[in-house]
Amino acid sequence: MTLTILLLIVLALAFDFLNGFHDSANSIATIVTTRVLSPRLAVVWAAFFNFIAFLFFGLHVANTIGKGIIDIAIVDKQLIFGALMGACCWNLITWYFGLPTSSSHALIGGMIGAALVKAGTKALVWKGIIKTVTFIFVSPMAGLVLGLLFGVLVYGLFRKSIPTSVDHIFRKGQLISAALYSLGHGGNDAQKTMGIIASLLFGAGLLGSTFYVPFWVVISCHGAIALGTMFGGWRIVKTMGQKVAKIKPIDGFCAESGAAIMLFIASALGIPVSTTHTITGSIMGVGSLRRFTAVKWGVAGNIAWAWLLTIPCSALISAISYTLVQKFH
Repeated sequence: MTLTILLLIVLALAFDFLNGFHDSANSIATIVTTRVLSPRLAVVWAAFFNFIAFLFFGLHVANTIGKGIIDIAIVDKQLIFGALMGACCWNLITWYFGLPTSSSHALIGGMIGAALVKAGTKALVWKGIIKTVTFIFVSPMAGLVLGLLFGVLVYGLFRKSIPTSVDHIFRKGQLISAALYSLGHGGNDAQKTMGIIASLLFGAGLLGSTFYVPFWVVISCHGAIALGTMFGGWRIVKTMGQKVAKIKPIDGFCAESGAAIMLFIASALGIPVSTTHTITGSIMGVGSLRRFTAVKWGVAGNIAWAWLLTIPCSALISAISYTLVQKFH
């Protein structure tokens, strides 16, 4: 293994750390906003379940990223560098502005941008790309519907209960729902970095003739995303927990449970969905249950624009990065 490959693996793990850092708000926003846990305890809780997620999920998403977005035959060190630079830079830009965008789609956009510069459209695996792009719209809608359904069910079951009693029950319930959501987050998002590292190793001939994800890569990626989660993307917590819709413990429980189910399904099917899109949609669904105007749709619109721009913007940054590294290599 050369020094260049080692440095690229470090860069990939840095992206994974940024993924956890950027997306930790998704895992902890509701549980912090409802004051079930302090911010410090919330990130430790989320990070723990991010890390142990490898015990519960297969590697279907890693395989999709590794060989289902671009032709693995064209993958080389420069392409991986361009893809990771596109993803990392876009994550930092959106974190700075407090926008809960998708680290997953930033990585996919980065791969697409570098691949287009290197080999044109023939390098793209359209089946995987179309499936991923489709879920830009499906995952928030599914999150919204599941959050709304959970809300209808739970509010119906507890409609005659004393509000203080309901609050007490769901403050404890949110510990479970936040854990399940963090499992789904780690199980889907950590695998994206696994896929990029495995494709780098495969392209360098270090995996032999068969693509697979080594166990040390699995552990490293879960460790990196958990560490990023512990540092927390605090700028995004306020957007997720307060600006989209004001929520109570019962709402947080419903939103996290709905989003967790969506993430479990997507991970089982090998679909690299956005955990950000899913939890945001779920919060909107629960928020709209009380009344339609409880959701601040203007803020939601700004978030949606950032979602739509993620793949093209990260692809552009990646294409520039790949071109520069080719020029000076």
